[in-house]
Formats: sequence, C-alpha cells, structure tokens
Amino acid sequence: MNEERLVEKLVSWIKDKVTAAGCKGIVVGMSGGLDSSVLAVLCYRAFPQSVFGVLMPCHSSQEDKEHALAVASKFSIPIKTVVLDSVFDTLLKALPSDKVEPGVSRVAEANLKVRLRMLTLYYFANRLKYIVAGAGNKSEHSVGYFTKYGDGGVDILPLGNLVKGQVKELASFLGIPPEIINKPPSAGLWPGQTDENELGFSYEELDRYLTSGGVSDEVRGKIESLIVASEHKRRPPLVANF
Repeated sequence: MNEERLVEKLVSWIKDKVTAAGCKGIVVGMSGGLDSSVLAVLCYRAFPQSVFGVLMPCHSSQEDKEHALAVASKFSIPIKTVVLDSVFDTLLKALPSDKVEPGVSRVAEANLKVRLRMLTLYYFANRLKYIVAGAGNKSEHSVGYFTKYGDGGVDILPLGNLVKGQVKELASFLGIPPEIINKPPSAGLWPGQTDENELGFSYEELDRYLTSGGVSDEVRGKIESLIVASEHKRRPPLVANF
C-alpha cells in the first residue's frame, strides 16, 4: 500500500473511531518524537477543527520541546504545554525512598512520568469530550516497549499495525522535519536514553523479525523473550472464572 492510500485509510479510521465513541475530537500527546509527530498530523487531518495537542515536559530535553513545537507550528496543530516537573518531584517526595537497585529505581521513576502524562491527556479528553490517541507502533507493542497504564493507556492506536520503518516512511511522506525523522528514537525518560540501547537490538532487526523472521538466533531469542515477558501488557486484566 502506498503512503498516500495509507494516510487516507488511517485518517478515515480515526474519524470512524471518534464518531463511534460519540466524541467530538481527539487529544494527542506531542513529545517531539517520530511516532507522536506522525500521529498528530494524522489526527489533524481527521479533525482539523477539533484536535488538541499536549506537550508535557517532565525534566525533558529542550530539543524534544522544540521539535514538538516545530511540528505544531508547521501543521497548525493547536498545542498546550503542561509542565509536569514539579508534580513529578512532589510525588517522588511523597513516595517511599527505600533503597533498591539503581536500574530498578530509574525505571520506576520513568514510568511515573509516563503515567502522569496519561492522567493529563485524559483530563483534557474528559473536559472536551474527546478521545485519546496513542502513538505506539507494532514494533514497540509486540515487545511491550511501553508503560502499562501510561502510554499504553489510550483509546485508539492508529499506528498500532505499522512497524517502525513504516512509520518512518509515513513521516517522510507527511513532511515531518528531517531532524525528527533522523534522530535516535528515545522516550526521553532520562539523559542519553535511547530505545535501541534499552531493547538490546535495533528497530530494523525487530521489524525484520515481525515481517519476515530474518534475524540471527541471538536477536530472535531476545525478541521472543520480551514478547513472552510483556504478554500481560497486551491483555485485559485477568478475571477469576469462578
């Protein structure tokens, strides 16, 4: 499917889902990254008069903020900035500070940031009678590279059936600024953090696994281990059957 036809189908799908929910428009978080930029443009095409972008820096990099604002400006997407630094800091102070492994503590704190953003998006969605669109793609979703009840807590995932490479091609077609397309994918959760370093393999390898299976045994093992470990993220809560 060529990019033009894919955009048409995605925009139509977004319209259908918002209408079916009985809502008036759509809220989207804008992080300055590739996926959220593509999502924001698609949502704007679907609802040019009722799309609401939210930039939610939480001790975030200045570059990410600038990229999000650049996309909003280029495509005339209304955007609201909600700075979460002090909210995050206050919550951390209220929580127990028992010593744990540094890596565990860092992940727990990073997940707090993502969940604060989810709360913020739904605050606006409730006030406006909009739905929340998430920027997760098939590559990330397959291995659980998202925060449960954070960026995974959304109403629709328009990019959820596209691997990372397809999202990148879509970004070029839509005219997303090259500096956003070409920067290393990162959730921006701590300085120097990148998706591929955390995953232990590249998006190109993950995409190949999902589309053709053509990866090394080592990479296959890493991917399949993550798929199994993250199964709980992709299913509804378990309910006792008695």
